[in-house]
Amino acid sequence: MGASLLRLHFHDCFVLGCDASILLDDTANFTGEKTAGPNNNSLRGYDVIDTIKSQMESLCPGVVSCADIVAVAARDSVVALGGPTWTVQMGRRDSTTASLSTANADLPAPTSDLDVLTSLFSNKGFTTQEMVALSGTHTIGKAQCIKFRYRIYNETNVDAAFAKSKQKICPWTGGDENLSDLDETTTVFDTVYFKDLIEKKGLLHSDQQLYNGNSTDSMVETYSTDSTTFFTDVANAMVKMGNLSPLTGTDGEIRTNCRKING
Repeated sequence: MGASLLRLHFHDCFVLGCDASILLDDTANFTGEKTAGPNNNSLRGYDVIDTIKSQMESLCPGVVSCADIVAVAARDSVVALGGPTWTVQMGRRDSTTASLSTANADLPAPTSDLDVLTSLFSNKGFTTQEMVALSGTHTIGKAQCIKFRYRIYNETNVDAAFAKSKQKICPWTGGDENLSDLDETTTVFDTVYFKDLIEKKGLLHSDQQLYNGNSTDSMVETYSTDSTTFFTDVANAMVKMGNLSPLTGTDGEIRTNCRKING
């Protein structure tokens, strides 16, 4: 679940800031972000956040926001899987709104080219270096066949044996939800993701874009052999991401149930 909780934080923060808008369920008169293209049928971990929230509410009702819980869960997931730690600033409040359209527009897709990735991260205030470091969080987790099928059957900047092995998991027709590891050590937060890119073994098109004869090649090479630098850079970038447009003071609310607005 660690990679999924980290992804939940990312998909929350990139849409209207780190405000737990991602957790709001659709109702008859409210449309949340859960059915947006990047989230639908792939984002998970909501139940874990619910469990943490119910425990927090019994210990200190109305104090710890859902947004803060998501931010801490993301950090603790990375630490549990062998990655770096960072100080999570607290005090975010929860939104009373969500935006399906922003989720569809602002989150990068697995089919994105480098210029699109750079632009989407730049729009949130991230440098290209920070974008590469944050992409390195694909050192943990899995992806669905439908997200990488085209790459393993049609792209040329892919290791042939790697593509063939993935085709066994992901047929040309059917098996859309079959899962493949994003790197070869998917439960360990390490630098293997970057080593894989150099060997043309990036699972997603958007991953391999980082090492494809472009300005980001040297960054990938550095991270592939220097875990200390990667850990430092990704931790700093995660702090920055956790600080995207938080609701503070009297803005927003502290939700009692992360899935719905109070009242």
